[in-house]
Amino acid sequence: MKRVLVTAGGSGIGLAMGHAFDAAGYDVIVTDVDSDALDQAPASWAKHVADASNEAQMAAVFAKIDGDLSAVCANAGIAGPTAVVEDIDLADWQRCVSVNLEGAFLTLKYAAPRMKAAGAGSVILTSSTAGIYGYPNRAPYASAKWAIIGLMKTFAMEAGPFGVRANAICPGAVEGPRMEGVLEREAAAKSMTRDQVYDGYAKGTSMRSFVKAADIADMAVFLASDAARMVSGQVISVDGHTENPDPKI
Repeated sequence: MKRVLVTAGGSGIGLAMGHAFDAAGYDVIVTDVDSDALDQAPASWAKHVADASNEAQMAAVFAKIDGDLSAVCANAGIAGPTAVVEDIDLADWQRCVSVNLEGAFLTLKYAAPRMKAAGAGSVILTSSTAGIYGYPNRAPYASAKWAIIGLMKTFAMEAGPFGVRANAICPGAVEGPRMEGVLEREAAAKSMTRDQVYDGYAKGTSMRSFVKAADIADMAVFLASDAARMVSGQVISVDGHTENPDPKI
């Protein structure tokens, strides 16, 4: 029986991952801090309300999972503040880093013993193109997503001898409500319109387009599959090829 756990699986990329793994024949387990979002997920999925950055809550989720995990998607994240470094409150920095980085760490911490004991498994961490290039006005987010790549590389080294693989997906700008919030905040910070910022993101890629959550989900399913059995420790962008991470109109 193939089984996948997806954190922040109630909406956005996480929800798309759940649907893609479901279609591929996996039993799907999702966590989300938003119980209302979880209510919208299919009834056939196992659903747990949990903050990925809360160790007690994540430990409780793993304690409820009976059996092996074929794949784990450490996907929980928040956009964080939009401001230059000197204008960012420490509390806002800490919250963004905690959810994005510590959430991934805790997911791996509790998945690792189970996967190592099984001698197999695929861990997929959601990073970002901001974790490759950095991004102005998004220091907490870019820093956390950059660190996720270091976490993934280290885990791939530790878990590889046990037959467990780890990779990071770096989405570009993804269509959806969370990105709309980013566009509005960035427009305000740069004295631009929302549409100008949107066009800038799109024109900064070779394919002149945003990506969809389903594009990220399809890559996650591939990385969990036997077709990717020797793919580990890799940073894979799904972004239409970023040419300029901060295009100016």
